[in-house]
Parts: sequence; C-alpha cells; structure tokens
Amino acid sequence: MRAMVLDASKSPLRAADLPTPEPAGSQLLIRVHVCAVCRTDLHIADGELTKPKLPLVLGHQIVGTVVRAGPGVERFKAGDRVGVPWLGYADGRCEFCRSGRENLCDNARFTGYHIDGGYAEHTVADHRFCVPIPAGYSDLQAAPLLCGGLIGFRALRMTGDARRLGLYGFGSSAHMIIQVARWQQRRVFAFTSPGDTATQQFARSLGAEWAGGSLERPPEPLDAAIIFAPVGPLVPAALRALAKGGTVVCAGIHMSDIPAFPYAILWEERVVRSVANLTRQDAEEFLTLAPRVPVRTETRPFPLSAANEALDALRGGRIRGTAVLTVGDSE
Repeated sequence: MRAMVLDASKSPLRAADLPTPEPAGSQLLIRVHVCAVCRTDLHIADGELTKPKLPLVLGHQIVGTVVRAGPGVERFKAGDRVGVPWLGYADGRCEFCRSGRENLCDNARFTGYHIDGGYAEHTVADHRFCVPIPAGYSDLQAAPLLCGGLIGFRALRMTGDARRLGLYGFGSSAHMIIQVARWQQRRVFAFTSPGDTATQQFARSLGAEWAGGSLERPPEPLDAAIIFAPVGPLVPAALRALAKGGTVVCAGIHMSDIPAFPYAILWEERVVRSVANLTRQDAEEFLTLAPRVPVRTETRPFPLSAANEALDALRGGRIRGTAVLTVGDSE
C-alpha cells in the first residue's frame, strides 16, 4: 500500500510502499478514503510530542470502509463506513477508565502516534474505538468531525452554561464548534492572529457577533473562553477578558509556555483548565448532535502524496477550515 511515513522528528514525510496490514483479534482492516490533517500531526512531526512510534504513519481523523474484520469483531462488517479517531485503545481497568475517564487512561494508545494512522491506503484499528459515520456526511465533510469536532465539543462542554463565549484561534475546531455554540444560542466572540481580517470575516459569517485580534479586549466580558491556538500567552489574555467566575479551557494537546501573570486576573473564582484527548462517549454524543445542528465543515483537499504540503500549509496558517488528504475513492 502507498503511505507517507515519518522516520524522524523534524524531517519531511517519506513516500513509501508498505505491506498491507492484517487485522487481528478485535481489529478492522480499513480501506482509507480520506484522513484530515490535525495540528497534533504537526506537533508530532515537529518533535513537540516526543514519544511517537517511529517510523510512523500519521493521521487520526480517518474515514474509510471496512475490508475485513478480525475474529473477535461482531460490531462491524465488510463494507461498513467507519471513522477512526485519536483514542485508539484504553485498557478499561485503570482508575480513570473505571470512573468514565478513559481519555486519561494510564495505558492509552493513540492513532497516528502509537498506532499507524491514516496517511496510507489502509490501516488497522480496534473496532471498539471506531465509530459509524453519520449517513448525511460525505467522507470529506466527515473527517474533520473526528478530532477537531470531538475535541472542540469536549472543550465546549467544559464551559458549562456560559452564554458569552470566546474562541481563541479560529481553525479546524473553532469553525465547527461555533456552529454548535450558536445552535445552543450562545453568543460567540472570535479571536484571531492580529490583522487576519479574512479569518475574522469567516468567523462572522458563521455567527460570531464580534471578531478581533487575539490580544484585543472583547466589547464585554466573557463567561468562558476556549483556546485552540497552541500559544501560551493567550492564557493570561483570555483571563483578562473573563467576567468573574469565568473559565478558560485550553483545548490543545501541546502549548507553548504560559507566561507568569498577576494573581489579580485569576482571582474572583476564575478557572484555567485543560482538555485531554476524548472518550467514546464524546464521539457518540457529538456524531449524534452534528447532523441535528447541522455542523458543516469547510475543507481543503490534498492528495496523499502532498501530505508534506498540507502540513506546511497548516503550519503557516494558510488553511481555512481543515486540510484533508484524499487517499482512496470517496463517497
């Protein structure tokens, strides 16, 4: 099978012909249709996440068709369309799994990090961590839901019933979650790179009532803010924008260092918290909700062979919505 392989951190992906994997036990062999490109892929390729399996096939927003199933699989059959997200395995035994927090599992394994992912024509995945794709979505539209959508949805839930919501960094996750927030009748304020008027207009077109630079103050205090950009200095900026009792949710798996800030901007019961990974319950709930909103995704397709170009475009902030690698025949 054709694949794009990461051999070492900070090196370009290499085009390779690899043996098609065989499903074992509870695994599915999946013919990959598309795989969305995530900022986490960048963090892995750039060496900011330091423990990947190498060599590695990146990619954890996979939509494809089941080719065949291992002997322990009853849930899916050949021909089913499935999605493969970031969480690829949890042990089900540790204290986190037993308390409904499998996203924090001590022995978790992640797709496109510990397990070869979707920058290839085929992949294998544990059927217990795969999800059915809603029928109303094309492959291209569905792929971004599997990480940008899921992580954004988990982060949105961490804001509670906040009515005035700030979104810092308006990329893949934010362009989906603003649609959910507006459907929930929240008011949304979008923060982008300073001077990025095109993205600010994009945010307004999706329902933001205000859009400005990331260090600007919104026209009124926020009840909560979600930070999607991996930029530590945005934490004190968001705290300064909060009303009393507000929450800042850091939604990325990696972030640059948060600078020191005065206690006064945290005081009055403001909260800073992170969101880590996702659970199968997140996937079930979000993929049920998305068609009801409906969440529409904006994508920019790249062929598999152009995976390096897609990563570079994301690194340079040249993607509106989500970059998606087109691998095989899509629905």
